[in-house]
Amino acid sequence: MGDPVAEYSSRLQQQEQEIHSLTAEIESLKNPQSLGLSSHLDGLREENAKLKYRLNILKRSLQEERSQCSKTMMNINQRLQEIFGEAIREAWPDLENPPLAVTPNQQAKFGDYQCNSAMAMAQMMKSKGLKVNPREIAEKIQQNIPDNELIEKTEIAGPGFFFFFGLYMAVGNQLWSITTTDRRVDLSSSFNHPRFINVHLKRSFVSKLLTNMLLNGVQPPPLESKKKVVVDFSSPNIAKEMHVGHLRSTIIGDSMCRLFEFLGYDVLRLNHVGDWGTQFGMLIAHLQDKFPNYLTVSPPIGDLQAFYKESKKRFDEEEDFKKRAYQCVVKLQSKDPAFIKGWNLICDVSRNEFQKVYNCLDIQIIERGESFYQEKMIAVVKEFEAKGLVEMDEGRKIVFAPGQQIPLTVVKSDGGYTYDTSDLAALRQRLFDEKADIIIYVTDSGQGTHFQVVFAAAQMIGWYDPKVTRVEHAGFGVVLGEDKKKFKTRSGDTVRLMDLLDEGLKRSMDKLKEKDRDKVLSTEELTKAQHSVAFGCIKYADLSHNRINDYVFSFDKMLDDRGNTAAYLLYAFTRIRSIARLANIDEVALRKAAETTDVLLQHDKEWKLGKCLIRFPEILQKILDDLLLHTLCDYLYELATTFTEFYDSCYCIEKDRRTGEVLKVNMWRMLLCDATAAIMAKGFDILGINPVSRM
Repeated sequence: MGDPVAEYSSRLQQQEQEIHSLTAEIESLKNPQSLGLSSHLDGLREENAKLKYRLNILKRSLQEERSQCSKTMMNINQRLQEIFGEAIREAWPDLENPPLAVTPNQQAKFGDYQCNSAMAMAQMMKSKGLKVNPREIAEKIQQNIPDNELIEKTEIAGPGFFFFFGLYMAVGNQLWSITTTDRRVDLSSSFNHPRFINVHLKRSFVSKLLTNMLLNGVQPPPLESKKKVVVDFSSPNIAKEMHVGHLRSTIIGDSMCRLFEFLGYDVLRLNHVGDWGTQFGMLIAHLQDKFPNYLTVSPPIGDLQAFYKESKKRFDEEEDFKKRAYQCVVKLQSKDPAFIKGWNLICDVSRNEFQKVYNCLDIQIIERGESFYQEKMIAVVKEFEAKGLVEMDEGRKIVFAPGQQIPLTVVKSDGGYTYDTSDLAALRQRLFDEKADIIIYVTDSGQGTHFQVVFAAAQMIGWYDPKVTRVEHAGFGVVLGEDKKKFKTRSGDTVRLMDLLDEGLKRSMDKLKEKDRDKVLSTEELTKAQHSVAFGCIKYADLSHNRINDYVFSFDKMLDDRGNTAAYLLYAFTRIRSIARLANIDEVALRKAAETTDVLLQHDKEWKLGKCLIRFPEILQKILDDLLLHTLCDYLYELATTFTEFYDSCYCIEKDRRTGEVLKVNMWRMLLCDATAAIMAKGFDILGINPVSRM
């Protein structure tokens, strides 16, 4: 048997296409003048009625299919957009590309979500010479909302709400505007017109979504098609230590990969290491001098950073050594076996050092360095030349891309290739050989202009269409010390990444002992907690900041168990997990309860927690769109604090105050605890954080 979810998804897609086709046919039948007053008019009208009937049957069937696809979570925001999109098309069929905006409601008393399209539609109609009151638009949208599975009721926002909202805007002295497809719509002209449609969800439907999640696990909505994603991240240089500058690329890139993987994409994680170039000439020459028998006896290079500095010093100071280093480069590029072996030895030492970092941070990545693209660079240059896109400039071969002021240098005056050539070859290989649909480069923002020019050149030569293939540079700011300057050691050197991770382990153990955790945890549990806190806090401190901005690295702040930190969230998670354990409720009992017990959402705090839980898919969709992972961190912190409100207000377990004996277990609330822990665990997994059961 095939996957029923895939089967349902296929049927849903077929039905939606048929609905679209039938709707278009109905619209064509609505205008009899275009058909001519023929003797077949009555027959056409009868056919129109039949089509409408069939369309309604299909819509009901589609709705039933949606409710049966229970193994995956539903993106509520996306579903509401579908519902309101249909209502807008029904209400205003002649309005082309009407703006559609559905957002969670920030004021719970006004509803759970709101559709904010009416005002923008009024402005759009006004630009076409049609003046319509925003309230009239909102009412017409409301009247055309189709039958659906999740909306309890809708309300058009009244004057009281807009007085409050207007006051908020006035205090901010802001002119609020929203962006629609091709235009900017000014909302100030109709400031006092009600224009939001507030949406109240069915509590029974949210309860059903939570039950489905408890029974089937945290499963993402089905993909329309499984796309290939290439993420280029980490990318240290061979023969150099990984330093704090590589930290952000490694952590952010890994988390992006985890997100794409969870959502069902085919992900290729690539490490574009710097493993080729003139520096290897001096390294091999130094290797020959220091370990002349390196071809037969593996050289004990303990500190590759020191080895690199020694060779660089000789290269700068000894003319004979420099000449021999250049000769070594020629031998290496001609694939002389002895020089290839020396190159491999140096690369292996670096790989072993890199792997120590990747093991600590639980990073899976495939190395594909610059050397992989050497032969491909020749073909790339020839392709640009064949299309007449190469210009000569003082002996260099350069390429100007449309709209870019800086050219790419594809061949240097000495005949060598550059980073520009290497990145073009890598991009071409990923597009044509890997057949990637999405390519993400995770490097510091300083390389933004470089990638902008590379992407423009690739589009110019016809390698990809940005409307079809997503190629994007996900830039990030630098890591700062607490003095707000670039993060350095006291001596002014760049901080080695392994030193930083070791310091994190030491500090996390100090923090655990400060809380007397060493007195209640076994040695194994304490070590697990130490690693979870140390590496989790380092990752979260990075990911919880907008990646575009610089951020200040502070162990004291990241290990603080108050506020939006990994330490707080990890402690919160272990507390949530302990609730069932302390009540002697195991996973089997929770599973049975999920099958037989409705998740009641009657108390305000139960309802608030339930709504927060089901927003998880739309949070992930937002990150998929903008690649800003701090949104997930903010959501997990909101979920943890919302759970605390729920737990403080709603008894999950009722005990005898005197004896501590469990008198009653409110199982539906235990299920809410379990659902919260499940979402938090998946959120941690996407962030690359490993929680522990006891801390």
